[in-house]
Amino acid sequence: MKKKETLRGILRYLRPHLPALILALFAALIVVAGQLLAPFFAGRAIDCIATPEKGGILWEKLTSYLIALGASAVCAMIFQWILTLLSNRIAYRVLSSIRKDAFAKIEKLPLKYLDARPYGDTLSAIVSDAETVADGLLLGFSQLFTGICTIVGVLGVMLAVRWEIALVVFCITPLSFFVARFIARRTYKTYRAQASARADETAFADEMIGNLKIVKAFSRESVNEKIFAEKNEELRRTSLRAVFFSSTTNPSTRFVNALVYAAVVLAGGYFVISTAGMGAPFTVGALTTFLQYANQYTKPFNEISEVFAEFQNALACAGRLLKLIGEEEEPSDENCISLENVKGAVAAKDVAFSYTPEKELIKHLDLDIKPGMRVAIVGPTGCGKTTLINLLMRFYDVDEGAIFVDGQDIRTVTRQSLRENFGMVLQETWLKEGTVRENLTLGQPDCTEEEMIEAAKAAKAHSFIMRLPAGYETVLGRDTALSEGQKQLLCIARVMLCRPPMLILDEATSNIDTRTEKLVQDAFAALMQGRTSFIVAHRLSTVQNADLILVMKDGKVIEHGTHQTLLEEGGFYRELYNAQFARM
Repeated sequence: MKKKETLRGILRYLRPHLPALILALFAALIVVAGQLLAPFFAGRAIDCIATPEKGGILWEKLTSYLIALGASAVCAMIFQWILTLLSNRIAYRVLSSIRKDAFAKIEKLPLKYLDARPYGDTLSAIVSDAETVADGLLLGFSQLFTGICTIVGVLGVMLAVRWEIALVVFCITPLSFFVARFIARRTYKTYRAQASARADETAFADEMIGNLKIVKAFSRESVNEKIFAEKNEELRRTSLRAVFFSSTTNPSTRFVNALVYAAVVLAGGYFVISTAGMGAPFTVGALTTFLQYANQYTKPFNEISEVFAEFQNALACAGRLLKLIGEEEEPSDENCISLENVKGAVAAKDVAFSYTPEKELIKHLDLDIKPGMRVAIVGPTGCGKTTLINLLMRFYDVDEGAIFVDGQDIRTVTRQSLRENFGMVLQETWLKEGTVRENLTLGQPDCTEEEMIEAAKAAKAHSFIMRLPAGYETVLGRDTALSEGQKQLLCIARVMLCRPPMLILDEATSNIDTRTEKLVQDAFAALMQGRTSFIVAHRLSTVQNADLILVMKDGKVIEHGTHQTLLEEGGFYRELYNAQFARM
C-alpha cells in the first residue's frame, strides 16, 4: 500500500476522535505558550540583576518575574500532563479500532485468502504491527503537535523582538528539513523491509511450534534451526539498516541545531555590543532569552526527526494492517434468503472448481442425493473429496455450475442458514479454551443439561468427562490435557447436540481406537437416521452400509452405487477395496 493511501487510512480512524484531537491541540498551544513565556521572564529577571538602576537590584520586579516564571512552568506542566493523557487515549482507542476491524475482516475473508498465507503473517500484523502503529501515533501527538507549535511560536517572538537575529535562524532552518526528509524517505523503505522480515520469521516460528511433534518425528530440528537462523539473519540485517538510517537523523539535526545556536550567539553578541548605551539596547537578559529560544527552536527538530523515523516504521506497519482490512470480503448475503424446513435433498449440476486457475480439480460434477441418504465419498488422495465438502458448505464457491439444497441454489441462501443445517465433524479437532460445557454447547448454547449429557453419552464421551477434575466444568487448555481421540469425541458430541438435518463426517473417527470407533459408528448410525449424510472416508470398512458410494478420481465421480454393486462391477472401487483387504 502506498504511503498516501496509508495516511488517508489512518486519518479515517482519527476522524471519530476529532474533539479529543482539538482539545489536545489546545493543550499543546498552552504548553508552548508556557514554554515561550519562561525564557522571556527569565531574561527580564537577569536584566533586573545585570543592569540595576541606581546601583541596586530591582527586587520588586525580580520577584514578580520569578513568580511569573514559576506560574508559566506550572501551567506548562499541567497541560503537558493533559496532552499526554489525551494522546494515550486517542492512540490506544485507534489501536483498539484497527485491531477490532482487522479481526472482523479475518472473520469475513474467504478461506482462500487465509489458505494462501501463513497464519503467523496475519498474526504478526494484528499484534506487532498494530502496536508499532500505536507507538508512532503517541509520538506524533505528544511531540509533533508541541514541536510544530514551538517552532512557529519561537519564530514569531524572535521576529517581534529582533528580526535580524530571527532572519539568521530562519535562513539555516531549511537545512534541518532537508536532512530530515532525506533520511526519512530511506527510513520508510528500510522499516517496510523490516516489518516484512519480522512477519516472515513469525510465520515460520508459528508453523514450526504448532507442528513440533511432526518436526521431532522427522528429526527436522537442525534443518529448522538453519532456516530460522537465515530468517533471523534477514531480520537482523533489515533491522540494523532501519536503525542505522533512523539513528542518523538525530545527530544530523543536532549538527544543524548547533549551527543555529552559534549563529544566535554571534549575532546576539554583536547587537549587545553595538547597541550598548542606546535608548533601546539589546541587553544581556535579551540575549539570554534569545539563546533559550534558540534551544527551544532547535529542540523540536530533534524530536520531530525522531518522530519521523518512528512514524516511517508506523506507516510501514499501518500499510500492512490497512491492506489486510481492505482485502475483498466474501460476497454479501444481503439479498439472500434463509434455508428453512430443510429436508436434505442435495444436487450438483455440471460443477467445476479449482483452487488455482491453471490447475483444474473438479469438473463436470453431477450429483442427485435424495433426503435421508447416507452418501460415502471415497477415492485416492487429492481426488477432490474434501474439496466437495468445502463446496457444499460454501467455504468456496463453484467456478461453474451450481449446487442445490432442496432445489435452492446455495449461492442464493445465507451462509449462516446453510451451515446451520449441516453438522460437520472433521479429522482435525478444534476446542476453544473454556469449560467442557462451553465447548459442547458451542452450536447450541440454549440446550438443557439433559440434552447435553445425552449427546455426550451418545458420542461415548460422558464417561471420560466425568473422570475429569471438575466434570463438565473442567477448563480445557490449561492444566487438563486430552488425547486426540478424546478431543474428537467432544467434537462429535458437539454436533450430535445440534441435531442438524444434514451431516458431514470427514474421517470423523480416525483418531479413535477400534473398540470406541465401533460404539461411535453405532451412535452415528442412530444419528444419521432420516438425515442426509456425507461420509468422507479412506477406510472402506466404515462406508459399506452407505446407501450410495461416490467414487472420485481426478475431480470426477467415475463410479457410484452401493458397496455390493460396485464390487460386482469390478471397477476402480474394487481396486481400492482389494488394496485394503487383500491380505485379510
